[in-house]
Formats: sequence, C-alpha cells, structure tokens
Amino acid sequence: MAIERVRAYFAEQGIAERILEFETSSATVELAAAAVGCEPERIAKTLSFHVGERVALIVAAGDARIDNPKFKAQFHTKAKMLSAAEAEPLIGHAVGGVCPFAVNDGCDVYLDESLRRFDTVYPACGSANSAIGLTLEELERYAHPVAWIDVCKLP
Repeated sequence: MAIERVRAYFAEQGIAERILEFETSSATVELAAAAVGCEPERIAKTLSFHVGERVALIVAAGDARIDNPKFKAQFHTKAKMLSAAEAEPLIGHAVGGVCPFAVNDGCDVYLDESLRRFDTVYPACGSANSAIGLTLEELERYAHPVAWIDVCKLP
C-alpha cells in the first residue's frame, strides 16, 4: 500500500509517528478537514497533471482552484489532469491519497503560493484515510519541490 511507502519514507526522516490515520475517509478536502478538525483551506491537496512525458504534482490549499491561464503560462501546456486510473501507476498513490511524498520517478512536485497563508497544512499520506500536519518549512523539506509556483486562484 502507498501509505506504507510514505510511512517508510517518514520513518527515515524520524516523523512517522506524526502520521494521522482515521476510521473515516479523508479522500476529499471536506472529509479530510472533518477528520483532521481544521478548516478545509488548510488541507494541502495534491493535484496531478500531465506535463509532457512527466507528471506535475501541484500541492495547493484546499480552497484553491487551478487557474488555467496561469497554468499554461507556467507549464506551456493546457492543464490536463491524470485520470483516476492513471494516478496509482504513474504517481504511486491512488486518488484520495495522492500526496507529494514517496512518489514514483517521473513526478515533479510543485508547491502553490495558495499555501503561504498558513503556518501548518495537512497533506495526505498515501491513503484515503491519512494526513500529517506539517509547517510550510517541513512540507518543503519532505516534499522536495522543484519550486514554489502560482497557478491557482482563490474563491
């Protein structure tokens, strides 16, 4: 299971005990916020897109939406999300648990500026019932992003 890959990765970093696992689903922003007990915008959702031969994983605030013109300016291509069937083979995590940790080769992680409003955010940990609370500095340290980018819009 993908959560085991993430758990092993976080064990190497000395933070595996911080993974939260829930009895209920945390597969959507709303469900994750309810499970964690935080505002939905603090859920750090990971969106996956085809960019050439690679996958771009964009970690954004729970209330953010992709801004198509910004995406095209950043990546020089139209935003085309991976299908649910493509997620697990290409990323290593299934939809509902996609996260920026312990991903397959061929995936590039980006952190969206929409996250900078928060001190702590909650990304998934590879399963549809997990999360971890991380500061932005920790998110950057453990996700190994290519860059911070601005490709989202807020409500």
